[in-house]
Amino acid sequence: MTVTVGLLGYPVKHSVSAAFHQAAFDHLGMKAEYMLWEVPPEDLAEKLGELRNPDHLGANVTIPHKEAVIPLLDHVDTLARRIGAVNTIVNQGGHLVGFNTDAQGFMTALRRDGEFEPLGGRAVILGAGGAARAVAFVLLDEGIGSLAIVNRNPDRAQGLARELEQGTRSKEPGKRNRESGTRAGEPGIKRNGQGRIVAYSWEPETLKLALDGCDLVVNCTPLGTLGSQWEGHSPLSAASIPPRILVYDLVYNPPETPLLGESLKAGARTLNGLTMLVYQGAASFQLWTGRKAPVEVMTAAARSALGLGG
Repeated sequence: MTVTVGLLGYPVKHSVSAAFHQAAFDHLGMKAEYMLWEVPPEDLAEKLGELRNPDHLGANVTIPHKEAVIPLLDHVDTLARRIGAVNTIVNQGGHLVGFNTDAQGFMTALRRDGEFEPLGGRAVILGAGGAARAVAFVLLDEGIGSLAIVNRNPDRAQGLARELEQGTRSKEPGKRNRESGTRAGEPGIKRNGQGRIVAYSWEPETLKLALDGCDLVVNCTPLGTLGSQWEGHSPLSAASIPPRILVYDLVYNPPETPLLGESLKAGARTLNGLTMLVYQGAASFQLWTGRKAPVEVMTAAARSALGLGG
């Protein structure tokens, strides 16, 4: 029997997930097919019902469903529940279980490909959706010094900031913050001597405040995505980007997004979202199949799909 897995999102036409997951299945000789499922929000519950069929391994989840999918699942993994976003669904005998592999994929790419160590640094996150939640939680777990969340809806940014503060304080007793030495369950936990998690509205004045003195900017919005309504748009201009920082755009298609182009003009280092996509995909692959993902095969297929060669 050929089994099926796919990507749930709206839109998904820009995605290269099918290319690299199919390459992994074929490399391992597995009878499996990876599909792109463009599912509008009103059809999400119906599509999840189909995932319970025995010929479905599960799914990846992307914009705009990472948060909306949670109440429709039978069980959500502890990390995904804490983050509040699911990007991987596994069909376990008709029961749908949600996981988050974005956090792992992001951090692997940040260290391995971005050569960035978060401990004690200052980060700015653009956006407050599912990807932003994963990025924010893992950066705090890894000891980032301060974190600014910028979103066009300031209430959404403030809500995420509150959740992050509560989530940091509610981590397991006894786990120590590596920078301050305080226990990560104690009130007033300090990550950089100030313990700052700040929410900002998306205005020129507040953007300037958020970006001042930062080491890392992570774009977690879909701005710049090829084939979408946001194609050709950059969340920041070169004039607003500090030089020598790392600008990490989770958008990977096109490979050089408008934001990365502006960042290069500003003299910043850049990283796109392709390696994160592959690393989180590899973790999803293992959850579905129980087998180690062929990461090199997946990376070559993803690059080829983007016209970058093997």
